[in-house]
Amino acid sequence: MSAPIFHTPDVQDFLRLASGLNQDGGNPRTKQIIHRILSDLFKAIEDLDITPDEYWAGVAYLNQLGARGEAGLLSPGLGLDRYFDMRMDAEDAALGVANGTPRTIEGPLYVAGAPVVHGHGRLDDGSDTAGHTLIMHGTVYGADGQPLPGAQVEVWHANTKGFYSHFDPTGEQKPFNMRRTIIADAQGRYKFQSIVPMGYGCPPDGPTQALLNQLGRHGNRPAHIHLFVTADGHRKLTTQINIDGDPLVFDDFAYATREGLVPPLTERSDEASIRAHGLSGPFAEIVFDIRLSALVDGVDNQIVDRPRLAA
Repeated sequence: MSAPIFHTPDVQDFLRLASGLNQDGGNPRTKQIIHRILSDLFKAIEDLDITPDEYWAGVAYLNQLGARGEAGLLSPGLGLDRYFDMRMDAEDAALGVANGTPRTIEGPLYVAGAPVVHGHGRLDDGSDTAGHTLIMHGTVYGADGQPLPGAQVEVWHANTKGFYSHFDPTGEQKPFNMRRTIIADAQGRYKFQSIVPMGYGCPPDGPTQALLNQLGRHGNRPAHIHLFVTADGHRKLTTQINIDGDPLVFDDFAYATREGLVPPLTERSDEASIRAHGLSGPFAEIVFDIRLSALVDGVDNQIVDRPRLAA
């Protein structure tokens, strides 16, 4: 164990220098954050006696993480995305804001610009022949408990191989397959036809899974469907549902499962149901109503601005 030096004036002055706190230019908020992160890192090096070999292994790991574009995958895997949701929940509780449908993580695979349909539409293009037909529908309600005509429901999910369009390494999916923006009808209802998705795992040869291996953790997600829901006068809801019956539904490496976000999946094979949805064979059905929360003092106090792919 080396001699402790973190609290010495020389180290504290050096931290201020390295963080730019002694400089007039730059961004004060960036300086504040970097100073804290550097301070915590310096203290961890001292407290855990992190060796130069271990430190440079970490630098190499960050290079690999960036080269593979997996930072957005590692973030939920280490619980950071969930922690931000926990903070938002706590802020709501402190303000006395009542949430209807629980929020949960966005994930890294959203793509802006999905085709818009009104009332109902089909998400998949029929190319995934292993897919089991899914009908999902519900009503979007406002903070007053009334339906919200014109609410916007953005939906995206994976295919039966666990791949998303725009991120599919097989190249099999066309742009915006299994992605749509649905405008709720005059009764606030939305509906879509697609296929029951499958879960996915982190790339087994990637840096995210490599770190999870070191932690003794798996890197798999249950099947799920992502949702952004927006309406005038209400806060944007970022959420997702997990597919009921998936063996990992309560063992998600990304910690996105929450009470109220695992609606029943019902198999329908009777002729009346099949005809009612304009289908030719059995299908799975999910009914999922969505309840939004009102703006806080006229603003969405929890909107998240993050880099997102647009196509």
